[in-house]
This record gives sequence, C-alpha cells and structure tokens, in this order.
Amino acid sequence: MPRKILVTSALPYANGAIHLGHMVEHIQTDIWVRFQKQRGHICHSVCADDTHGAPIMLRAEKLGITPESLIAQSQRDHMRDFAGFHVSYDNYYSTNSPENKQFAGEIYKKLKADGKIANRSISQLYDPQKNMFLADRFVKGECPKCAAKDQYGDNCEVCSATYSPTELKNAYSAISGATPELRESEHYFFKLGDCEEFLKVWTKESTLVDGKQRPRLQAEASNKMQEWFEAGLSDWDISRDAPYFGFEIPDAPGKYFYVWLDAPVGYMASHKNLCDRLGLDFDSYWKKDSDAELYHFIGKDILYFHALFWPAMLEYAGYRTPTAINAHGFLTVDGAKMSKSRGTFITAESYLKHLNPEWLRYYFAAKLGSGVDDLDLNLEDFSARVNSDLIGKYVNIASRAAGFISKRFEGRLHDGIFTASDYPLMDRIIALQRQLQGAGDKLAALFEAREYGRAIREIMALTDEVNQYVDSMKPWAMAKDPEQSLHLHVVCSFLINAFRILTIYLKPVLPKLAADVEQFLNVAPFTWNDAQVLLLDHTIETYQHLMTRIDPKDIAAMVEENKQNLEATTPVAKPDYEIPPITETISIDDFMKIDLRVAMITEAKAVEGADKLVSLTLDIGNETRHVFAGIKAAYKPEELQGRMTVMVANLAPRKMKFGVSEGMVLAAGGDGGLYILSPDTGAKPGMRVK
Repeated sequence: MPRKILVTSALPYANGAIHLGHMVEHIQTDIWVRFQKQRGHICHSVCADDTHGAPIMLRAEKLGITPESLIAQSQRDHMRDFAGFHVSYDNYYSTNSPENKQFAGEIYKKLKADGKIANRSISQLYDPQKNMFLADRFVKGECPKCAAKDQYGDNCEVCSATYSPTELKNAYSAISGATPELRESEHYFFKLGDCEEFLKVWTKESTLVDGKQRPRLQAEASNKMQEWFEAGLSDWDISRDAPYFGFEIPDAPGKYFYVWLDAPVGYMASHKNLCDRLGLDFDSYWKKDSDAELYHFIGKDILYFHALFWPAMLEYAGYRTPTAINAHGFLTVDGAKMSKSRGTFITAESYLKHLNPEWLRYYFAAKLGSGVDDLDLNLEDFSARVNSDLIGKYVNIASRAAGFISKRFEGRLHDGIFTASDYPLMDRIIALQRQLQGAGDKLAALFEAREYGRAIREIMALTDEVNQYVDSMKPWAMAKDPEQSLHLHVVCSFLINAFRILTIYLKPVLPKLAADVEQFLNVAPFTWNDAQVLLLDHTIETYQHLMTRIDPKDIAAMVEENKQNLEATTPVAKPDYEIPPITETISIDDFMKIDLRVAMITEAKAVEGADKLVSLTLDIGNETRHVFAGIKAAYKPEELQGRMTVMVANLAPRKMKFGVSEGMVLAAGGDGGLYILSPDTGAKPGMRVK
C-alpha cells in the first residue's frame, strides 16, 4: 500500500551562503525522498529559510537594507544552490510568512492554556553600546563547564554543555566587544521540565512503519537524551526583547518569539503553503491520529531542539509528533574541519562552478550511513572513487554495448526469446539477470534505512559482475565474426538491460544522469519496480557520453577559489590586556630539554593554609604526579577534576611548605586572570608535546 510521507530538512539560516556542510543533509534527504517517490509512495519534502533573529537584523542594518530584502535575496541564493545539486523540494519557503506567524501564535496560546508557559523577570546581559539585550549567540566567553574559550551563550561546541549566557566566564558582546551589563527583563518560558515524563517515553519509543517497528531516534541520539534527562530539563526561554526581527508574542507587546520557537514551526508553515497550492489536506498530516509519516533530517548539533523541545511543543499543543528524527554528523574535508584559509570551506556556488554536482551526490551517498558519525570529504579519494565507480565501471557498460546496437542492429534491442539449445550462453545471462533483479528488495531495505553506503557497495558489486561478463564475452571480438552476429545482438541487448537496472537502483542518487539514461533508452521515467521487467524488442537512441571523469585540476581550482587570506582580511584588534615582551632567543636544543606531557587531572583539592595553591594529582599515562599549582584564584578544585592539561614533566621535584611538587602545570595570563592550557580533543595522557 502506498505510504503517506512528509519529510523535512533543517532550515538553513538566511544570514549566509550554502556550503558543502549543508549539502550533506540536503543530499541525504533528497536521496531518501526520491527513493520513496520512485517506490510509488506519496511523499512530499518541504524546507524553508530560517529568517528571524538578531543576526539578520544586524546584518541588514550593516548593509543598509531592510531585513525583508536580505532574506529575500538569501532565499533566491539558497534555492539556486539546492537546485544546482538537484535537491528538489516540493516547497521551499520562509519562516517570515503569514502561515508561520499564525501557527507560532496558535501553538503558544495552546501551550499557555495548558499551563506550559511561565513568565518571570530575569537578569539578562545588555550591551550598553548597542542599547539592546543580547541574544544567547551574541554573548561569548568561557564555557562554565569545561572552560573552553570563545563559546556562545547557549551551548558549548567543545563539550556540548548547555547553559545560560549569564553563566559564561569573562563574557563579552560579540556585536560591539563591550562588557555586558546585567539588567532585569521579563521573559516567557516553555516549561520543558513539566514534559519530562512524556519525553522519557517518547524518546525511547518505536513506531510501526511499513509493517516494521522502527525507533524514533538513533541509538546514539537516544543515549544522548538519557544524559540530558539525568542532568535535568530546564525551562526554555522563548522570548526576546525589542529590537528584534521576528514575530511579536500575541499577548506581550515589545516581546518577540525567540527564533528557535518559530523555526521548527516553519516545517508546518511550509507544508501548509504546499497544501494550499496543491489542494492537499493539511490536517490529515498533523492531527493526533494521523496515518501519515513525518520525518525530520537534521544535524546532530540541533538534536536538543528537535528531540526535546519540538515534540513537547507538538504534543501539548494538540498535534502529532514526528515518526522519527534522523540526525547526521558533521562534514570534514581531508580529515579536518572545513577551513577558509586552506580553501576547504567550500560554498555550494563555488563547487558548481567547477564540478559536476552528481559526483558529490554519489560520493556522499557512498559514505553515508544511518548513524551520526561525521563524514569526511577526502578530495583525492573523491576523484579516484568517482572516476573508478561511475566512469570506469558503471557508464562503461553502456559505452561498450550501445555502439554495436546502433551500428549493427539499427538501434533495436533483441526480443530475447531463446532456448538453451539455440543459445548455449543463455543460462549465464539468465543467472546474471536474476542476480540483478533479485537485488531490488535488499537495496530497497538499505535505502529505506538510510544505509546508502552499503547500498552503493552492493550496486558496485553488481556492476563488477556485469563488467566481468563483458570481459568474458568480448563483444568487440564477436563483432569481427559475421557468424557471431546473433550472439552479439543478444549480449549487447542484455548489457543495455543490465545498465538500465543498475540505473534504476542509482536513480535516487543520480537523478540527472538517470534522466539522461531514460532519454537515451527512449523510455518513461524509471520506477523501482521497472527493474523486474526487461526492455526487449525496443529501439534506443544513439549513445551520447553520459559523464566525464573528474580532472584534478578542477578540484585544485575550486580549492584555490575558496582560499581566504585571513591575515589580510581580518583586522587585528588592539588587545585590552598587557602583553609582556618576548624573552631572549633560545636554541632548539634548549627547547628540546623541556619534556612537556599531556596530563589528566584525576584529583584536585584546596591546600589548607595556602591562599593561591591547589593540589593536583596528574595522570601522565604510565604514572601519576603530584603538583602544586598557584591557580586557586581562577579555578575551583571541582572545576579541574577530569580536565586535560599540559605539564612540564622533567622539572626537578621541589620541596615546598605543604609537600613536594613533581612538575609544573602550564597556564597563561597573570594578575588579570589565569588560564590553564588544554590540548585539543584526542590527546591522551602521557603524549609528548612537540
């Protein structure tokens, strides 16, 4: 039976260009939606630009235009980039829409009527230079949990902790650089803690989909939920003060919905806009007893909003909740975070200037699974895999057979009616045909489960089988023997059919190439079940090259175009602290005498009778060291336990009043503040710092 499915992708923010990190999600979503449509299901995909918030307001102010003009241009650019990658949404909309305003207001009123909204006065950071309260993302400082620097005011990108911006240490305004002032303001809160029992059940539930029980969340996401439950769910601040670009809260003049409230509501608004255009029944998708399926594709960094706030908002406002939330990891390039200085922070627009979008769709698919692991775009592997798989294996099948069909048989495929005695190798063809057609159910299950990488490996294994058959039959040799004409016709007709079946399986990943193959074969658009029927006694068009190889020069040109000389473009701000002069130069031999080691602080406690000292026990891999550190004024002992730091391991032990110190912990700063040094993620106790 056809399923009724609604699919969304996370909403790109209207304050920046689409880059390849965005494309991981949108390509993953598009493949799944195209697969569902190819299977004959009723499947709609919607998305929108996320358009509200202080960043939009401030950027528009800087450009001297209205926020509406800014978001309109961003929407045009985003739609252009997605279309360039053949990402086809049934509706791409904006959260700054009348539908979204209506739904956001209605949901708020329903939550308030249910007792899930509270208002109270809070102490909030205020920028005295810009005369505005600072949204969480415009306050930066040190994470109160792990002390990572330059973290935003709502969550830490290093340890994933969530917190209030007033909890940041050494906070500053990201707008003006001014030190924020603490002022009182009345705010509105969604009482997430009151929804905890519902969410504990919901996040562990499975739902019946197509006859099978499927979990709402991936295992990794479900485990993360349990961590958040154990930490306790806090009330969610859903309001912001003017000036702010967004929707005013219905019963609170001068107060606006925080962007994260109306952003997910934008899924509903975009779908409503689609339903109104096509005459669809919106309520049948969103009512409590809906038989439709609802899937959200998101990045793992916004799981907290989508797996806690969003289902709770829907549940207590009287709407259905998502069938499943599919989170994915981040994109790295050549094993590292995308970098503007190295040219690996690649915009979608730049990629499309140089490279075929279906090359990236294929490469991402070949590396994507159903989990939340990060995906690496290794540019050398990207070129090698595309050239090998798509050109050397897949397209090669058509190019090796189509010419013979056109030149020797007037472009007409054989009718395929043979007996084993008429054609001794027919058994081989039948076996390979059954293998190709028999793979349909397994591949469908893999696409359904978003195990694209496994599906691609299965398809390429079938492609290898077909190419081995070509090599064994040698149609180029048959063509030289007039008595082999019948065999040549049958073999090449089968190869065209094999290529057709492989294309049907690859169509969700390579929609443009599949359309070109449909035109070449002179057939209607492929459905999934077309793989079970052979194309016989049928005239095809003259073969044209379907895809070219990647030229490494084009990749190099793309990377070069995306490089930014950050030293030249980023102004150097005058520091607001004293920088001591560099000491006299030492030789490399002098430096190598210092043995710096990564250390984990396994225990930290105050030293009785000492004003500045903290007693630290350090694990350096194969032994522990005891060190006294003069950092009591900067850190509470409990904040240090479990942290990684760097120590001088070969410093001679020093007898002090309170005991023996067996090394030295490295710290920066002085009277204006002390900051112990921490290694990057992945460093282990005992590793030498070079």
